[in-house]
Amino acid sequence: MAEPVKTHCPYCALQCGMAISATASGITITPRTDVPANAAGALCQKGWTAADLLTNGARLTSPLLHGRPVDWDVALGHVADRLSAIRLEHGPDGVAVFGGGGLTNEKAYLLGKLARVALGTSQIDYNGRFCMSSAAAASIRAFGMDRGMPFPVTDLAGADVVLLAGANPAETMPPFVRHLDGPRLIVVDPRRTATARLAWLHLRPAPGTDLALALGLLHLAVAEDLVDAAYVEERTSGFDAVRTSLAAWWPERVERITGVPVPRMREAVRALAYAKKAYVLTGRGAEQHAQGTDTVTAFVNLALALGLPGRLGSGYGCLTGQGNGQGGREHGQKADQLPGYRRIDDPAAREHVAGVWGVDPGDLPGPGRSAFELLEALGTPAGPKAMLLFGSNPVVSAPDSARVAERIRSLDLLVVCDVVMSETAALADVVFPVTQWAEETGTMTNLEGRVLLRRQAVRPPPGVRSDLEVIAGLARRLGHDFADEPGKVFEELRRASAGGPADYSGITYDRITGETEDPRETRDEGDIPYGGEVRDRADVRSGAGVPGGGEVGDRADVRSGAGVPGGGEVGDRADVRSGADVPGGGEVRDRADVRSGADVPDEGEVRDRAGVRGGGETGQGREVGVFWPCPAPGHPGTPRPFLGSFATPGGRARFVPVEHRGPAEEIDDDYPVYLTTGRVLAHYQSGAQTRRIAALAAAVPEPYVELHPDLAGRLDIGAGDLVRVTSRRGQGQGVARISDAIRSDTVFMPFHWEGANRLTNPALDPTSRMPEFKVCAVRVERVT
Repeated sequence: MAEPVKTHCPYCALQCGMAISATASGITITPRTDVPANAAGALCQKGWTAADLLTNGARLTSPLLHGRPVDWDVALGHVADRLSAIRLEHGPDGVAVFGGGGLTNEKAYLLGKLARVALGTSQIDYNGRFCMSSAAAASIRAFGMDRGMPFPVTDLAGADVVLLAGANPAETMPPFVRHLDGPRLIVVDPRRTATARLAWLHLRPAPGTDLALALGLLHLAVAEDLVDAAYVEERTSGFDAVRTSLAAWWPERVERITGVPVPRMREAVRALAYAKKAYVLTGRGAEQHAQGTDTVTAFVNLALALGLPGRLGSGYGCLTGQGNGQGGREHGQKADQLPGYRRIDDPAAREHVAGVWGVDPGDLPGPGRSAFELLEALGTPAGPKAMLLFGSNPVVSAPDSARVAERIRSLDLLVVCDVVMSETAALADVVFPVTQWAEETGTMTNLEGRVLLRRQAVRPPPGVRSDLEVIAGLARRLGHDFADEPGKVFEELRRASAGGPADYSGITYDRITGETEDPRETRDEGDIPYGGEVRDRADVRSGAGVPGGGEVGDRADVRSGAGVPGGGEVGDRADVRSGADVPGGGEVRDRADVRSGADVPDEGEVRDRAGVRGGGETGQGREVGVFWPCPAPGHPGTPRPFLGSFATPGGRARFVPVEHRGPAEEIDDDYPVYLTTGRVLAHYQSGAQTRRIAALAAAVPEPYVELHPDLAGRLDIGAGDLVRVTSRRGQGQGVARISDAIRSDTVFMPFHWEGANRLTNPALDPTSRMPEFKVCAVRVERVT
């Protein structure tokens, strides 16, 4: 029998390691123990069932032209001819390219090159704009560089306190949760999610008020003299302006806006301030707002004031969502970007990349439209008339999706590369069937900035080609010679990224597979100020200095990260401190026995099968990948880029004053309830993959609407009733789930089916151009 092939999960940015064995009897997945993200052999429910993606019978295996199977030469020739005609009539910007955060680094790179060189268009962006853009923008303006988590995930286990704002990893990336076993966990979320049930302190702000809460927390830190003055003086700039801006955000005002009680705010701030090691982490719940960049900035300001970023064992980080959400935003498929995370309007960047590509810098287009603005412009007089789409399903995933579908239908030419017939592919003039994760080789950059190698483990079905082959085939027919082998494309990417913020020039496939150094033993060069403890902070685990803190106790047997198909438990953080619920505001939870899974409907078991707690040693001789930036073959990589200094011109992190503005759309008499959206454990993104996996479809078979018993009573809605949700943009339906985990002024819908995003608000963040997915005003009624 052939040796199992080491690779990585096809889903989220944790990129858990797995080995694939393909035999005559079928395909078997085994968790790996040499990847720090899941070193204890943990996988979630999606990971365990990933082999079904390869065998579920839903694959596309022939190019389709107007719905009819044709051979590859016919399909590629038709597309190339139509693209040439549209460019001739409407200019290069008459063609758009739309990518995805799940594409490998090689695909994202070559897609950007296709747009800028072969097509000459500025009209390229990708669905990661809907995912990471606000956190990226906030990190760049604070730290000078965007790397979602600028530290290894295993560092989290050694913290005393972690504040998690707007993220639910117990459902979205269950193996991540075991890294939170050690710290006290503070969760900021309007819902009592599976993650919030594990929290020591749960703060429940009204939807759209996370920014106000962050301002209130920082106000308290200043008022109670909890700011790390030495760190602020030596490692930051701009604090005085931020301190002045906080005057209007006194705690009682913040409580009125957010609903979070002042005592809970104080408890959170003191826990972070008195901790020897602490982290502030943000997720989509804080970021997918029209003020998302400012919201993340406010949490970064809090972390800076407490002296966390750039200290060993502490910091700020963002939980990247999509499988290559980090790498996908580094190498050229964004509207304003060239490879290596270079700005496309930077003359030096243009000259360098043009030299690698063998073109004149002046021939490269400038910045284009952001993702939603691009989709909104499709088929309009001034917008693109054709679109090439790779690795995305905007008919389901874009905000105001009915309008997006209308714009897509208006195109003269839609070309989609996909594995299955997604809702967007069903509208296409041409569909190219392409390989997926285990059928191809390529690099992924996970949420830590760790570059990993996915290896081909099985042969693709006959008739299927890789995205790289499709891109190179089109480029060739347009008069350009592109490589189509992943290793050759990566070598070109290395040269193009050299000298940029995301420098991969010292990374090779051989090095990724042979790297043996444990990142927790790696230190950046030189003496690191604030690399250790900034000052003596009372041990938060004992509760010292934290009023009402009490003993945290023994969080024994946290089995958080395996997720066996078929459902089960979330884990046992037993007998930790109990606390009373605070309606609408926050709560200090009792993490008593949830092993029955009763509190987590339809979720897979989240256990650590190896019984290893909190990020055990990865050991020598195990693959751990390479952290960027890595500017030379002999460079060790950079697990923690900010220990010595930040990536700003002066080496200091920047405080930036921000103000809370509230949701772009408030509730009123016609639309009196907030809608918020998100993921569930069994499904991923637009659901095009997971809804075709029998075990996952059985776990959560249909869209639902979660609403509070009080709201359900007022609307005469019972559990299991069909519910219609209406916003100013459209309607969606789902089965009612009645739960006190949701606020009484809010309903929740998962976005894995068509419907939820027909409702969401496309109002854009002025900096990141992120749409406001997380809050809009709706009307809810039972379907009679």
